[in-house]
Amino acid sequence: MDRADFVQRFGGVFEHSPFIAERAFDAGMIEEPLTALDVHDAMAMIFRTSSVEERLGVLRAHPDLAGKLAISGELTDDSKREQAGAGLDRLSAEEHARFTELNTAYVETFGFPFIIAVKGLTKDDILAAFETRIANGRDQEFDTACHQVEKIARLRLESLLPETH
Repeated sequence: MDRADFVQRFGGVFEHSPFIAERAFDAGMIEEPLTALDVHDAMAMIFRTSSVEERLGVLRAHPDLAGKLAISGELTDDSKREQAGAGLDRLSAEEHARFTELNTAYVETFGFPFIIAVKGLTKDDILAAFETRIANGRDQEFDTACHQVEKIARLRLESLLPETH
């Protein structure tokens, strides 16, 4: 697989951040046969060693959960599928108002959207995590959000590639 094909296929695994796939490929970290684990390890290493500003940019590239982009239908296909799987596309007016309130407070507090790997979670699980994490300090929440971004990337890669050789 050449660089262009790799970036085309995996550039969106880290939300709107193809530089991670580009750097992993350019660093010689990508070897065939591709597995979810190997590609994730390489891309996560690039993400972890990126500057704080670059990682913040990746966090900010994520949509609010059940937010404006979801309502207007502008989520990426991956985000749309992930949010729908957790029932976030079927919120009551009251639940939607609570998500909006928490999204706004969270972004005002931390400067990036609340990020959680929603696969396997319900809307109630997500709300509970939201309400707990909003009380975290900024450094702790930055680290938690980065960990969640890596988890989302791993789940996306697992849907695209076999886990082992």
